[in-house]
Amino acid sequence: MAESVAATPPSPVAQTIDLLGDRLTLAILREAFVDHVRRFSQWIDRTGAPPAMLTARLNALVEAGLMERRPQPHGGDRHDYLMTELGVATWEILVSLWAWQREWSPEGVLQPELVHTDCGHRGPPALMCRHCGRTVGTRDAQLELDPESLVLATRSGRRRSTRNAPSVSRVDLQFTEVMEAIGDRWSAFVTGLALSGVRRFGEFQSILKISPTTLTERLGRLSEVQILARSEHGGGREYLLTPRGRGLFPIFAFLLSWTQVAHPDALPLGPKLHHPDCGSRLLPALRCRGCDARLERTSVRFEPFPFGNRLPL
Repeated sequence: MAESVAATPPSPVAQTIDLLGDRLTLAILREAFVDHVRRFSQWIDRTGAPPAMLTARLNALVEAGLMERRPQPHGGDRHDYLMTELGVATWEILVSLWAWQREWSPEGVLQPELVHTDCGHRGPPALMCRHCGRTVGTRDAQLELDPESLVLATRSGRRRSTRNAPSVSRVDLQFTEVMEAIGDRWSAFVTGLALSGVRRFGEFQSILKISPTTLTERLGRLSEVQILARSEHGGGREYLLTPRGRGLFPIFAFLLSWTQVAHPDALPLGPKLHHPDCGSRLLPALRCRGCDARLERTSVRFEPFPFGNRLPL
């Protein structure tokens, strides 16, 4: 007898969305990268998260292989949480989230400044194809869909509502609006399909096998935060990406790329991005807008907001 869909393990893409489409998890990773936070008490102070919730997120990061626990010297049963190689590989996702928040969210003014240490350029980087070195925008890549993997990605495993997502106390760590696009599987896949050029309500529904009620609700939420705009064409059943929505493309490109790093042997992986200009699967990288060099994790730094990443009193 065939195994039921409900019992099927989550697809790799679904696991990525479940893990990284969470504002507290992103805040934990962001603090680990920018300020080298590694202790439970430090994350409590910086995020304001309830201890039980923070424990659950740290446990999930350890179980997924992004962090490892190490006993503190003379700390009894206390541990430090250190980034693993897989955890470090999320840095381009975090930079892309930072760049989107910097440009498109109210808390963007509070974001630390990204600096390319080699040339001194300050500000958001560009997205490039690692194979051919060309700059890549939303219209320069094609999404390759695997219907079977899409069904697995949207229907297997756990669910989470972005409206009930955990909050953090610091304004610059809230990731509030971007969560509407990546905070649950339906929203993430609707946004991803929109980035690939899907516009019509019926096309979203046909590809995702989603109920009309759920699709209407997700499209409405994405329109509320101005990621999509409802068009009068097609009887008002078309939804177009806004400039704000197109700005999400690097985040999705790196989420898909990181999924293949995290699950190298899993099949099917799910949607893939293809770069027609060089005929390869898109392997994204970040390029400095000042000197055109490809950015490495060790060649960038963040300079904090002058008021300690908090609103001035």
